[in-house]
Amino acid sequence: MTDWDSDTNVTHETEVPSPSTTVRDRASLVVLAGPRVGTLVRIEGRELIIGRSLRAELCVDDDGVSRHHARIRPGEGGIWIEDLGSRNGTFVNGIKVTGPVRLEDGDKIHVGRSSIVKFTYHDALDDSFQERVVVSALRDPLTRLYNKRYFDERLDAELRFAHRHGSQLALLMIDVDHFKRVNDQRGHLVGDTVLTAVAQTLARAIRNEDVVARVGGEEFVVILRATALDQALLLGERLRRKVEELRIDHDGGGEPLQVTVSIGAAAVTPGVGTADELVGAADRALYAAKQAGRNRVGG
Repeated sequence: MTDWDSDTNVTHETEVPSPSTTVRDRASLVVLAGPRVGTLVRIEGRELIIGRSLRAELCVDDDGVSRHHARIRPGEGGIWIEDLGSRNGTFVNGIKVTGPVRLEDGDKIHVGRSSIVKFTYHDALDDSFQERVVVSALRDPLTRLYNKRYFDERLDAELRFAHRHGSQLALLMIDVDHFKRVNDQRGHLVGDTVLTAVAQTLARAIRNEDVVARVGGEEFVVILRATALDQALLLGERLRRKVEELRIDHDGGGEPLQVTVSIGAAAVTPGVGTADELVGAADRALYAAKQAGRNRVGG
């Protein structure tokens, strides 16, 4: 376990190094743990800030991260990191940073409560491999939507953001009606086609700042930033209609398939509510929609 209160300091230079053209290309940061897990940022000879500010090149909305927490910059002989007077400090490989420190390939940078960022050098092949690793870690292999792991971490981060800024946050829980019947009567390949079609429909219908994920067999969720319950219900109805209008071609033969979804909506007021409470409220609303006959939105 990392000793966050350690008085041990990384050996460092006494002066901030000056920029140098000898810095290797394709230096990158990869978030290994925390709300932004899987994010890859290429340094590419530029200075960047790690922090909670929305303007930071690597924005980490994690408890304990300052708005401008640490700076990474090219310098003499490599890439350097320095803490920007953050409240809880910056750690490289578990050792507190007290001045400019040159990063080595594979170094782990710890900021905030749970965020770990890996510093690494990539060539073009490494970049391609890293992108595939990120996708496999965060994306559902069938639908290419975000997976439950990403949803859980992103919901926590969005809830902290909402509480901090006094904004609304809403959640839609979506379930494909009678999906077991599709699998039993048409086979799993046709079922996969249905799930992919529904996933693409949901992804095309939401805003860029919203997040849609697959969290179960036929269950999807949408995180809606700065959205009140009445707005979430309107969007839920829009999504319900778009799925109902689908005509899904498949390899099983016969006419295109038509499916419907039931949707539960819930929202938290600024400063109130936990992730579990929000998920629980959306799940109860989804259950009520199903009990009322399916192909409807509850909230």
